[in-house]
Amino acid sequence: MPSWIGAVILPLSGLLLSLPAGAEVKARSCGEVRQAYGAKGFSLADIPYQEIAGEHLRICPQEYTCCTTEMEDKLSQQSKLEFENLVEETSHFVRTTFVSRHKKFDEFFRELLENAEKSLNDMFVRTYGMLYMQNSEVFQDLFTELKRYYTGGNVNLEEMLNDFWARLLERMFQLINPQYHFSEDYLECVSKYTDQLKPFGDVPRKLKIQVTRAFIAARTFVQGLTVGREVANRVSKVSPTPGCIRALMKMLYCPYCRGLPTVRPCKNYCLNVMKGCLANQADLDTEWNLFIDAMLLVAERLEGPFNIESVMDPIDVKISEAIMNMQENSMQVSAKVFQGCGQPKPAPALRSARSAPENFNARFRPYNPEERPTTAAGTSLDRLVTDIKEKLKLSKKVWSALPYTICKDESMTAGAANEEECWNGHSKARYLPEIMNDGLTNQINNPEVDVDITRPDTFIRQQIMALRVMTNKLKNAYNGNDVNFQDTSDESSGSGSGSGCMDDVCPTEFEFVTTEAPAVDPDRREVDSSAAQPGHSLLSGSLVCIVLALQRLCR
Repeated sequence: MPSWIGAVILPLSGLLLSLPAGAEVKARSCGEVRQAYGAKGFSLADIPYQEIAGEHLRICPQEYTCCTTEMEDKLSQQSKLEFENLVEETSHFVRTTFVSRHKKFDEFFRELLENAEKSLNDMFVRTYGMLYMQNSEVFQDLFTELKRYYTGGNVNLEEMLNDFWARLLERMFQLINPQYHFSEDYLECVSKYTDQLKPFGDVPRKLKIQVTRAFIAARTFVQGLTVGREVANRVSKVSPTPGCIRALMKMLYCPYCRGLPTVRPCKNYCLNVMKGCLANQADLDTEWNLFIDAMLLVAERLEGPFNIESVMDPIDVKISEAIMNMQENSMQVSAKVFQGCGQPKPAPALRSARSAPENFNARFRPYNPEERPTTAAGTSLDRLVTDIKEKLKLSKKVWSALPYTICKDESMTAGAANEEECWNGHSKARYLPEIMNDGLTNQINNPEVDVDITRPDTFIRQQIMALRVMTNKLKNAYNGNDVNFQDTSDESSGSGSGSGCMDDVCPTEFEFVTTEAPAVDPDRREVDSSAAQPGHSLLSGSLVCIVLALQRLCR
């Protein structure tokens, strides 16, 4: 005989003795509870057909009940699982936002770098031919370092760019002076004159500012998406405390034990339970909102003055213009280098007498727009930024809003219209206690969940710290400053690639500065409004001279 049968007989026999003669006793059926319990996938073997005494219950009211001890244990575990799934489902939007947008931005930036490298290679092969191919490692190293920086490598962008121009000067200096032989020591001396002589004009200075700001912003923004993704994934996987599990069982399944499986919890009752169970998650909100604000600021930089797409797309033309500047000033540069480094030794006669083939076509021919590589990842940076800004704004206050989002669901609570016909934790009636405020310290008087406000969740505190560190890096990136992602010894200090500020003037923190992009003609050359540029024939003629000189060395 099942144990619950005896529990039914004894109370009923006592009740019969106390009733007047002729009165009928009709025990309440547990039919609805059996049906609802079975629908959850549980066995019906130990469920009573009628209510039994409830002295054995540890969580639900110890009155006449349809629950056995085994049922209460199983339903308690069920309430825990349902709560964990509820939190994960409710935070689905914010998690998928960071996962999918991180993937899109990362694909875009990587493809943008690949396209820029391919564009430069194709154009320089057409323009300089074998001479470029024999010196292509200088340019390949540039893109390798840019990619390494973007993927989190310990690269100082300013030093790397300075090294690129110094190496290019060494190669160019040999090519425009093929009548001389230069030792390694002499070439090292030549590279020291890069800043003083400005052989490439103003291109290196401008490009350094543009590249450092754009890459700092791009890398930091993608790092921010990574941190947001990881924090959201971790926080959405909750581990309810024993006190929370008791409160969840009492709210979700004690109505089953009272024979009221269709009665849902009162909305305010649900809010107090969820605020107690998610108190630590709510404390994440302040730092999360600051993090989102910082992400939005850097996003505005990405679509404004720090737009990496507008920097990388014309980088081949900018470097080519720098080479032409070098050629145009080759005599003055050579004279000053000879004066500072000494007169070099003459090259062997055979080498200095070499000349270029007559049919070599060195006319500079930049790509037409339709010949440019397809847009990276099938989209544009502006479209990506517009999309992510909308999603980021929607993810603010997501953690403190979890209780409200969960409890407004009609499948979860009875709703405001049924305040008298809902489960209040004891019976089907109005829920009277006041709603608690958000956060751990405000749960000291929570009537539903036993919360120890003196012991903040260590795991949540770790996520708060991760957000705080990332927010600081985003603020630095907004102002054009880089922070080494491996350096956590002093989160307030900038290190790495410097500020990229022009003339030692930086915008104050969180002060938006709008910069006018230079006008660009159809051939993608920047147009200086303050001075007339040489015509295409002059540029072509200059390039012919440099190619002839380069070809002599190659021969």
